[in-house]
Formats: sequence, C-alpha cells, structure tokens
Amino acid sequence: MKTHQQSKVLFTAQAAMIAAIYVVLTIVGASFAFGPVQVRFSEALTILPVFTPAAVPGVFLGCLISNIAAGALLPDIIFGSLATLIGAVFTWMLRRHSRFLAPLPPILANALIVPFVLRYAYMEPLPIPFMMLTVGIGEIISCGVLGLLLHAALDKYRFILFPASTGKQ
Repeated sequence: MKTHQQSKVLFTAQAAMIAAIYVVLTIVGASFAFGPVQVRFSEALTILPVFTPAAVPGVFLGCLISNIAAGALLPDIIFGSLATLIGAVFTWMLRRHSRFLAPLPPILANALIVPFVLRYAYMEPLPIPFMMLTVGIGEIISCGVLGLLLHAALDKYRFILFPASTGKQ
C-alpha cells in the first residue's frame, strides 16, 4: 500500500516527466509549433489526463516552459498555456467516457483561444475565424490523430506506466 508521501512523489515525478517530454517535442518540432498554421506535436500529450491526473499540471507546465523558451510574447505565454490547461482539465473530466471525446477539449480550447493571441499579441492580419480553422485543424492532427494513437499505444500498459490509476478510466 502506498503512503501519501509516495503518492505525492509519484504524482510530481509523472508531472515533471510529462512537462519535460512536452518541452522536448515542442522544441524539436518548433518550425511547426507556432503561428497561424501550427501542428504542435507535443499537444498529443493532452490525451494523458485520461491516464493520470499528473498530466494536467504536466502539460500545462510543459506548454508554459516551451512558450517561454521559444521567446513567445507574454499574452501567448499566459493564454496559450491556459488553453492547454483548460483542455487538459476537461480531458481529465471526460476520462471515464469514450476515448474519442478526450481530444475534444484541447482542440476546442486552442481553436478558440489561440487565434485571439495571434491577432492581438502578434498582430496576425488573418481573420480570426480563419485562424480558428487553421489552429483547429492543427489541433485535430496533434490531439485527435496523434493523441489517439498515443492513447492506443499506452492503454495496454496503463497499469505499468501509471500505477496510481484505478480501473478503466
């Protein structure tokens, strides 16, 4: 039986590892990760709250660190990271439902928030509805396609990788 202290250490370690992986994936794919047409491969990790609550702070901190490291403007650092946090929280809330619902919160949060960041922080002249479409398509690729592939790969190992997980979440 795990003690409370062991559970806290496991939670912190998982969150830190997820954040680190998010940062690496963002930096490696940086040429695709920013702008009005973006596919941020690291956003596939927003599926992880289905497996562990540690993924919620993990993907948020990973996004925050990535945006800072990439030299993003302050509104992007704040609101872009909050979009990922909102997506992760709602993915956690949907964890007991169909796995196909899990990518929807980050897709919607980013498609609705990021275009306003692009317009008002970076003065991107494209129409906001068009950027909602382009950012949304990028999120469908990263969260929907890659995220669901990641889910399929991890699901059979969920109790090994995420030992705090209890039952089919």
